[in-house]
Amino acid sequence: MKKSKLVMIGNGMAGVRTLEELLKIAPDLYDITVFGAEPHPNYNRILLSPVLAGEQTIEEIVLNSWEWYTDNHITLHAGWTVTEVDRVKRIVHATNAAGEKISTEYDRLLMCTGSNAFILPVPGKDLKGVIAYRDIADTNAMIEAATQYKNAVVIGGGLLGLEAANGLMLRGMNVTVVHVMPTLMERQLDTVAGKMLQKSLEDRGLKFLIGAQTQELVGGENDGKGGRVTAIKFKDGTEAAADLVVMAVGIRPNTALAESMRLHCNKGIVVNDTMQTTTDARIYSVGECAAHRGIAYGLVAPLFEQAKVAANHLAQYGIGRYQGSLTSTKLKVTGIDLFSAGDFAGGEGTEELVMSDPYGGVYKKLVIKNDKLVGACLYGDTVDGSWYFKLLRDGRSISDIRDKLMFGESNIGDAGHEGHSKAATMPDDAEVCGCNGVNKGTICKAIREKGLFTLDEVKKHTKASASCGSCTGLVEQIIMFTAGGDYSATPKTKAMCSCTDHGHQAVRDAIRTNKILTIADTFKFMDWKTPNGCSSCRPAINYYLISTWPKDAKDDPQSRFINERSHANIQKDGTYSVIPRMWGGETTADELRRIADAVDKYKIPTVKVTGGQRIDLLGVKKEDLQNVWKDIGMPSGHAYAKALRTVKTCVGSEWCRMGTQDSTQMGKDLERAMWRMYAPHKVKFAVSGCPRNCAESGIKDVGVIGVDSGWEMYIAGNGGIKTEVAHFLVKVKTAAEVLEYTGAFCELYRQEGWYLERTVHYVNRVGLDHVKKRILEDHEGRKALWEQLQFALEGEPDPWFDFKEASVDTRQFAALPV
Repeated sequence: MKKSKLVMIGNGMAGVRTLEELLKIAPDLYDITVFGAEPHPNYNRILLSPVLAGEQTIEEIVLNSWEWYTDNHITLHAGWTVTEVDRVKRIVHATNAAGEKISTEYDRLLMCTGSNAFILPVPGKDLKGVIAYRDIADTNAMIEAATQYKNAVVIGGGLLGLEAANGLMLRGMNVTVVHVMPTLMERQLDTVAGKMLQKSLEDRGLKFLIGAQTQELVGGENDGKGGRVTAIKFKDGTEAAADLVVMAVGIRPNTALAESMRLHCNKGIVVNDTMQTTTDARIYSVGECAAHRGIAYGLVAPLFEQAKVAANHLAQYGIGRYQGSLTSTKLKVTGIDLFSAGDFAGGEGTEELVMSDPYGGVYKKLVIKNDKLVGACLYGDTVDGSWYFKLLRDGRSISDIRDKLMFGESNIGDAGHEGHSKAATMPDDAEVCGCNGVNKGTICKAIREKGLFTLDEVKKHTKASASCGSCTGLVEQIIMFTAGGDYSATPKTKAMCSCTDHGHQAVRDAIRTNKILTIADTFKFMDWKTPNGCSSCRPAINYYLISTWPKDAKDDPQSRFINERSHANIQKDGTYSVIPRMWGGETTADELRRIADAVDKYKIPTVKVTGGQRIDLLGVKKEDLQNVWKDIGMPSGHAYAKALRTVKTCVGSEWCRMGTQDSTQMGKDLERAMWRMYAPHKVKFAVSGCPRNCAESGIKDVGVIGVDSGWEMYIAGNGGIKTEVAHFLVKVKTAAEVLEYTGAFCELYRQEGWYLERTVHYVNRVGLDHVKKRILEDHEGRKALWEQLQFALEGEPDPWFDFKEASVDTRQFAALPV
């Protein structure tokens, strides 16, 4: 049966959530193509603030990795902007930054174009250093500016503006927030809470100009800064210095493409209750660009509700209806908890219950009308926010609990003051994560049935706390009383993934003891819950099979990550990087000429020397990979693989007057002996010719340092996010011994390491004494390990040239139709 074609324009949170919901209920209905203007996979836009503040990285806020798209057979065009849609022929036309064009047909179209940041139409808005705060590019621009400039002005005292201001301040800038309204965050907080927030932020170092109206941004070609902004001028004639101006004054639905398609737009792309556009039933829209009953929502929770309804109809079930959302706002602004819902401003015909403790940083305001809670504003203590929202949403009378209402849910009924945590006293149907609609019962069930112990595991299985993060504390409480003990602790036997209850060691042992040779047989023998596994367990089992039974077990390329299937590293714009192997960092004029010719021939935009003493060709198109490999004629550097990456060397005794040993030759010998070695994770070697250690051997998986009487060897170092100094292993006299001890350690790691476990973590887990016993004390065992590694590597094909032997599917390199 031929699949229908679904094209999604936009690669943001709402759209991808729609695809996730669709894949749950109709995984085989569509061939799915996604166009995303940003050169990134789907990420959590809400968490850009922690990235700006230096608390998280871009990689940590990615929601759906490149592999997720591949594993779900979704064609992602990242960095491509849709310029035109022909609704008659049902064709989407797109272009990228290089001016290339592609076209794709659709049967159903999902419009998820999101919103654009509003830029104040004032003179100087186009100066350098004037930016909005909306995406990764904006965040990176602010981070870069903070390294070069001192004064920043943020226009807008809403959530986004305050987060931007806090992040820039943490990066060392002098920050002034300009806000035209009398108090901060006036849409989410009343006057009292807004002033409390301002005072707290001023105490932390932020400056505020409240009520100031921007008239002009000052700067120009003759300002000595190359046309960069230098100041902001206000209508009262005053000025403030500014090397960076961030506008956070609101967003507008991005309807430009929809309007060019002649879709009905009014405050957004107008949709009905099934999330279909009112103009064209084949076209759906969700997210900030969609207008439902006159409202375009900007919060995550209603957008995810829309996603579920749209997926229901795209799956041809046709029973879901979106009827709008009653929203609440639970936020954490620079560490301060805030909550508001309903008519928190109050006014005529309403009553207000207020509790204020400015010294303690707590403020609560409840608005009541006709014996019903109609609004709430909480500052500092928001633990009861979800309960207040439930009362507000249900519209129940509060006359019977009025005297206890201000003191929260734990004081209602039988709970009293028994010391129970908020999580323990919540009913199972109580909502915990408003963004994803997850209640307490769902979280508890997942914890008990899947044996979850950590916050990350709960996020993965339930999505609770995976969006804005404001419910994180509550989720942690639930984990503590449900799982027992410390929520952050990991159990001794941690399941590989949700597909099984077995840990990595149990799977390794079963494969070895029972000589299991295929993934399917592993699943059958271990009674896997999910018949075909997942993108987490399949690569691990594939590695365990081929490392345990080399020559017998057959590698399954489709159970590897996309980089290892393509044999090149995919980059954020969808192109690839190619890093040929240079033995010990040494190259020749002939190799350099071939590289230069390939760069010119295939218009490769960037050539970079890596930290591992190799050359990286960045920006290679996938369809050019085979020809690039052929033309440069150099072995694969395996820079994309869980394998031996580099052997870094200094010039050693051959050239250096300080050198005591020939480190370059030793490095080349090591690399040639083990360059096709797959491992649980990437492996890096280094060889230094003398104790001055120019090759940084002390932070490598295997480090070798030349001394007068031979070589000192170190293992399990790491120069990554957390630098780990390598452990001294042994001192040997000959190059042959270096090879043997290195090979034996690597084979021990290959046989005992868990998939995606670096050598530093492997040694920490099994203990250095265990490694020394196997490598230093058991002489015959050491030699056997070295022989086993040589046997495994003998005849191992080069995937850049031996396509058939390496099971490389060359169809993946075919050029996309234009």
